[in-house]
Amino acid sequence: MIASYLHEAWCFAAKREREILGACIAKPIGAETAELFNIAVYPQFQQQGIGSGLLRFALGELRNRNIQRVELSTGSFGYQLAYYQRHGFRVDRVVKNHFLDHYPEALFEQGIQHQDALRLYMVL
Repeated sequence: MIASYLHEAWCFAAKREREILGACIAKPIGAETAELFNIAVYPQFQQQGIGSGLLRFALGELRNRNIQRVELSTGSFGYQLAYYQRHGFRVDRVVKNHFLDHYPEALFEQGIQHQDALRLYMVL
């Protein structure tokens, strides 16, 4: 799925020396709007502020590229929602059956299957 949105995407990485700790992928979806498709940190480097620093860096770079609005999709529950809300993202709408329609295998978190996605946004 990641390969499908890499074309024309901006990729940012958190690195320590030559080792990649995490990555963030964003792509323009309009003249002044970008979508954040992925932000991930290797498990052994999580809970150290690396993801938050990477997100802040990526948002700054998007602002420098004249992006005024950033959007993303996430599950309707779980730590990801709280993470994005802590960084200033707001809920825009619910996309019913997103995880059922777009993922070949069921996704579970804390024993609950993801079904609907929340579309979040931030004005830069």
